[in-house]
This record gives sequence, C-alpha cells and structure tokens, in this order.
Amino acid sequence: MKQQMLLVMGLYLPLVVIGAPANTVLEIAALQSDSIEWPAYGGAPGGGHYSKAIAINKANVHTLAPVWSHRSGDFRPGKQKLAKEMDIADFKTRPSSFIGTPIMVRDKLYYCTPFNRVFALNPATGKEHWSYDPEVDMDQEALTNCRAVSSWVDAKQPDSFCGHRILLGTLDARLIALDGETGRPCEEFGDQGQIDLSDGLSAHSGIEYGVTSAPAIIGDLVVTGAFVLDSNRPDVPSGVVRAYNIRTGAFVWGWNPVHPDQPQVDQEGNYQAGSTNVWSTISVDEARGLVIVPTGNSSPDYYGGDRKGHLDYYSSSVVALAANTGEVVWHYQTVHHDIWDYDVPAQPTLVDININGKTSAAVVQVTKMGMTFVLDRQSGVPLHPVEERPVPQTGLVAGEYLSPTQPFPLKPEPLHQLGMSPEDAWGFTPWDKGSCREKLAAMETGPIYTPPSLKGTVLYPSNLGGHNWGAPAIDLGRKIMITNTKHLPVEVKLAVRQDCPEGTPFPQNGSPYCVIMRPVLSSLGAPCSKPPWATLDAVDLVSGEILWRVPLGSLKGIAPWPIYHFITVSYTHLTLPTKLEV
Repeated sequence: MKQQMLLVMGLYLPLVVIGAPANTVLEIAALQSDSIEWPAYGGAPGGGHYSKAIAINKANVHTLAPVWSHRSGDFRPGKQKLAKEMDIADFKTRPSSFIGTPIMVRDKLYYCTPFNRVFALNPATGKEHWSYDPEVDMDQEALTNCRAVSSWVDAKQPDSFCGHRILLGTLDARLIALDGETGRPCEEFGDQGQIDLSDGLSAHSGIEYGVTSAPAIIGDLVVTGAFVLDSNRPDVPSGVVRAYNIRTGAFVWGWNPVHPDQPQVDQEGNYQAGSTNVWSTISVDEARGLVIVPTGNSSPDYYGGDRKGHLDYYSSSVVALAANTGEVVWHYQTVHHDIWDYDVPAQPTLVDININGKTSAAVVQVTKMGMTFVLDRQSGVPLHPVEERPVPQTGLVAGEYLSPTQPFPLKPEPLHQLGMSPEDAWGFTPWDKGSCREKLAAMETGPIYTPPSLKGTVLYPSNLGGHNWGAPAIDLGRKIMITNTKHLPVEVKLAVRQDCPEGTPFPQNGSPYCVIMRPVLSSLGAPCSKPPWATLDAVDLVSGEILWRVPLGSLKGIAPWPIYHFITVSYTHLTLPTKLEV
C-alpha cells in the first residue's frame, strides 16, 4: 500500500486537495506493500517530486479512490475579493488554504496545517499517532501558509528520544524541533525546543515576518529563510538565511543578501533591513556542501528608485551558499532590478543532465516568467544558452530606473507568452471580447518587462506566474520536466502618494508610490487572455524542447454548459505563442 500511496502523496496531493475541503488530507487507494518513503517536501533534498514507486500506471490510475481522510479543523473563512482591490482589513483576514505536502518517514505520515499544527498519522489508516500545537496567534497573521515540515534522523542513535526530529517553521517566526515518535519538543534544541527567529532583526510587526516553507536539512544543520511582507515598506526586516545546529539549536551562520561591499548588520547589531528574502523552499547538495536558495525581489516590489543597487544585487536570483560557512559560492540573477515581483518562487531542482555529450550536475529553476534556467550546480553558469536582450526603456515613473537588458534562455523554450497587447483580447462573445480590448487599450501593454506605470501596466506573465511555488516534477531517467503554468493577466497600477486609496494592502510606504493590483477580467468576469488559463507542460531538459502541453483544470461546475464544454474542446490541442518581439 505504502509504495503506491507515496507517489500520490508526494506528487499529486496538492492537486487533489485544491478541489477538496481546505483542511482535508486524502490518501489514495493502493495495492502493493513495499515501503517507499517521501522524506522531504520535494521528495528529496534537491526536490524533483520523483518516486521509484511503480504500482500506479496508465492502466490502473483510473481505479484509484479515497480510502480515508483526516480533518485538522484548522480553517479560517476570511474574505476574498478578486474583481477589485482588497482593503487592508481583507488582507489581514484572508481565508485559510491547505497547501501542505505531507512527508513520510519511518512509517509515519507528517503534515502541517494552515495554523502550523503538526500531525503524525498512520499512512495506512489515517489514525493519529500524535499532534502538536505551537499556539500561533492567528489573529496576528495574514497568511495561513505551511508548505511542509522537515525530517532529520540521527545516524548514530535513530531510536533515541529526538533521534528522529521533525522541524517546523512557524508564521510567528519560530523554528521548532519535535520528537518524531511522540511529538514532544526536543528540549535541548534552543530554548525548550524552539528558536526565536525574530532575534537579530530590525523592529517589525508580527504580520511582516514568518516561515512558510519547510526548513532545509544538510548534515547536522537546519537552514531556513522566511517570508517577508510584500509591498509594505523599503526597510522591511532582513531576508537573512540562517543555519543552526540541529542537535542543540546553536546559531552557526547567517547570510544577509546585501551587496558584498555592504555590512551584513547595522549599527545596532541587527541584520541590515530591506534585503531580499528567501520565502520559498531551499535545496541542498550534501555531496558538494551546497545550500541553494531562491531569492525574492527587493522591497518595495514595484518601485526600485531608492534601492541604489546594493539591495538588488542578489534579488530574484539563484544563490549557492557553502553549507559550513554560509559564504556565497556563486549566484545567478534571473531578473535584473526586478520591479515586477518576478521573484524566484520555486525550489531549485537538482538533477544530472547530459548536454552536448557532457554530463553535468544541474540546477533547474522555473520562474514566474515561464522561463526555465538550467545552471551548472558547481559554478552557476547556464548549461543551455541565455541571451541578454534589450527590454522596454520607456514609460517608467519619475525616480525609477531600468536595466537595459534582461536574461532570456534560448532553451528550454518559454512556457508562457511574453507580453500582451489589445489584439490578444479574448472573450466568450464579441461583447465581452470588446470589453477586454478596451481595457487593455486603456493600459500600458507590450513585451515582458514593460515597467509599472501610473496608467496601469498589464503583467503577462503576471506576478502570480507563469510558475509559482509548486516546483516541477522531473523524470530522472528520461530527464523530462513536468510543470504547471498559469496564464492570467494582472494589472499593476502605481499611484502617487496623495492619490493612494485608504487602507491599501500594498502601500509601498517610504516610496513615492503605492500599488493597486487586480486581475484583468472581462465584463463577464473571465480573464481577458485566451484559454487555457493553466497548462500542464512537459519539457525535455536535454534538448530544451516542449514535448507536450495540455489544459490544466476545467470550468465544469463553475461556468454553465455549453461554455465549459466549449473551452475544454476548443483548447485541448495547444499552439501558444512564446514571445512578443521587443
């Protein structure tokens, strides 16, 4: 049973749970009894979402059915507004969502809830072994994200108390170690089993800083970054990445993503504020002693006129750190001077690839732009060619500056159209198509990297992606990457400070402009871009070719017949454009 179940848990569970109640974990029916673990968020320390389980195949996948469910009860209804701007009250009470990937280690299934509670379950029956509540005050938290917990087993004393540890990062900025067998805190770790990650940071509110992704484990170290509130102010708390001894909780090193010429700490001894954060999942390469981190973009997101370069140096990059010291080994920037919130959102995926007759240890990095960068793991040099191309240089607001070029991988091909114009408007009818064309004509449109404007600029790909935090799955044998891509246009509109709406959730305080964001929707409430609005894509990582693309998701149950039928039938076979010429 466990062999087949783990493939579903590790690769398909997030897709299953999207359509299920927000606080439900599903196990899928299974046939074989061989145990294959899923010990980390991405299945392995370097991601990949790959399992050697073979029981599920095309002949029997249609017979899978739920066997048991586990409900945590951790649910917050909140408020959700998509068709217009949210106000700050809505932002602080956003609805909860279950986005966790369970892990399975030593015959137990572990998962965290939107409120940071941890459950250990019997994977065959769903029966609880134990649960742990870190007692996060959710009234003080805007996000309800907990993507996974992490696992560490002491090679010398695996069966002792805390010889197997479950590591949890919390929304209120704590790092907690629990005994995998009982769920009790490992009291010798930090202060009675936990570390306060607020130590060493500049003054901030609780809503501005917390851990949303699973900590990384390498040797006897646990490494974590943190989520830092977007579009709030330029001096948000530092995006420092820190490593601790996994046995004692003793601090080992910290890396603050400021320019190498800048001090890591301020005059008060706190890490320099305003640096880009590492909110997504970190990968490790134990053989090479590397911690590989995906960085966010610098704050505030959509105006960078005051960054003066040093806060952009590691922004929107893949950075390899030496595991024993935290020193930078190499870094590769996917977006220069990022003012589009095109941060690197997904776990860097580690795979060995033979390109042009040479096998290299690679890092595969998907991005919000729908572009995929394939980098040498030892040096950070692209293994497939990347061109620096000129990008739009007009339309920027007063005080802003732009990078004259941006990197464009030639292989793999982009999985998203790179830009949008009024001619791309789509609708179910001539009426709503016309409304979309009028909306797009009233905004700034054009190729990717058209700068945010007072008029309103269409981001396509949007700041939601392209790709986002769900990292790709890779067939390690055939070197085929499977990834989901979103195709939704979003308007980003800057407003001068005196014209900013009261209570805006994206104030960009300390800069001349706030931000107003909304999806670009037709008069019927559908996206103004041509369907499908999400695709599942397969890419040959060796040749860089797109092997196939299929629509991901359905309007059935959302839109009336025959609209959902028309969308499904019309866009089964895809020929999506990949770019607009600059």
